[in-house]
Amino acid sequence: MIVIIDYGLGNLASVKNALDKLGIDSVISNSIKQIEAGSALILPGVGSANQGMKNLKRVKLDKAIVDQLNLDKSFLGICLGMQLLFSKSDEGNVKCLNIIEGTVKKFNSRLKVPQIGWNTVEQKTENKLFKNIPKNSSFYFVNSYYCQPSDESVAVGESEYGINFCSVLVKKNIVATQFHPEKSGQVGRQFIKNWIKTI
Repeated sequence: MIVIIDYGLGNLASVKNALDKLGIDSVISNSIKQIEAGSALILPGVGSANQGMKNLKRVKLDKAIVDQLNLDKSFLGICLGMQLLFSKSDEGNVKCLNIIEGTVKKFNSRLKVPQIGWNTVEQKTENKLFKNIPKNSSFYFVNSYYCQPSDESVAVGESEYGINFCSVLVKKNIVATQFHPEKSGQVGRQFIKNWIKTI
């Protein structure tokens, strides 16, 4: 059973609906016991890093997530769920989960922010997450901030919005996307299928 972590922010129902359509068993929960028992975890989210960390800490989900990732449990972070993995965010200068070393930065103010809509993801390295997905496919984004990992090798997908930024990262059991696979049509469904096969 895949656990979609409920911390009061974001697109939980749309993620569950995407999994349901693929015939994948999942549950939306903030129960630490269910998170510990789950076969894999998804941390979605739309909103601010500051509010996200407050919500996680309030019910001690921050520690539960870190503990499970240290046990090599499969994990998918989506949008804010990707950003919260990093050391800190410039959004409110907040300390995040510090699972991925690096910083979350704001797009240049000259750009239209947030970025909303379809953008290309360039596959920087061969990875089974991109199996049966055409090169340079477009995925759906909604973000004002972007992730800058200290170790560039974790960035397996890259997009451009005034600057090249990491839009897909992989580090051992951890996968994270800045885009919303659940809102990205056929290529998004294929990406989720490919992730499921890694569990």
